[in-house]
Amino acid sequence: MADTTGMQDIRGLNISKVVTGFALREYVFKQLCISQMVSSWQDRYYQETATDLTGGTGSAVEGVPRLANFPHGEVSWTQQNSYMKKHGMESRISWEDAKTNDVDTIARSLLRVARAVAKSVDAEIWDVITENQSPANINSVTATAAWDAGSGQDPVEDILEAKQKISENDYNPDRDTFLLLSPKDYKSLLTWLISTKGSSIPQFSSEKVRNGRIGEFLGLTVLVSNNVTADYAAVVIGKEAATWKAVQGLTTRTIEDAGIGFTIRSWEVGACQLKNPKAVTLISNTQA
Repeated sequence: MADTTGMQDIRGLNISKVVTGFALREYVFKQLCISQMVSSWQDRYYQETATDLTGGTGSAVEGVPRLANFPHGEVSWTQQNSYMKKHGMESRISWEDAKTNDVDTIARSLLRVARAVAKSVDAEIWDVITENQSPANINSVTATAAWDAGSGQDPVEDILEAKQKISENDYNPDRDTFLLLSPKDYKSLLTWLISTKGSSIPQFSSEKVRNGRIGEFLGLTVLVSNNVTADYAAVVIGKEAATWKAVQGLTTRTIEDAGIGFTIRSWEVGACQLKNPKAVTLISNTQA
């Protein structure tokens, strides 16, 4: 009798490749970041002041007189430090399950291990780029009304204001920019659009969703993730606002305990750094 797929030796699978493949489909916010490798646990970086340079009182940039000295301007930075974090998960599969169970036992274990690490990394990126939803350096907008208030709300106005805040700080909000939504607020946005615009609402992508991308709206690539705190949204310029510093990329090992089982262990070590805070606007739509 031919063996079933569930009777294949787990060692015959390329576990690392499988887990990595699953994880890459689960990451949503890593695509917002520039990725760089580092070798130290503490990494120093600098946030550049976004304010335009001026010549100072009585020394305007415009109208420099003949033979006069040029006005002096200095770019300023604020030193910041980040510390690497280890994101990890493991799952144990018994020898009996690996040998005799349906293959879904193994497949689901691989998927869930990968998803746990990817979700943890994405959660950190969301908290860093939104300053834990307590804006100090990033732009912020308070919604006209809660997006699910039933009346008085205007998500389009709120999103356009978020883009305006970024533009006022001399960043281009129409270049590789993303709108980050929770499933709840994505539903609220669509519900409002349908109720106010009817059949004329913009069409979102009907293609296969990949890395949280579900289409475009107001020139922004829409990302939907459970890592977005409900009743918040964010407009973020990709590859501009944040950097992901990695000591160790996603790594997976399979550890065999002969006759007992297998441990699938996956981990990643790194930190998200908010380099250009003014390339982000947080929208709070929690008000009544």
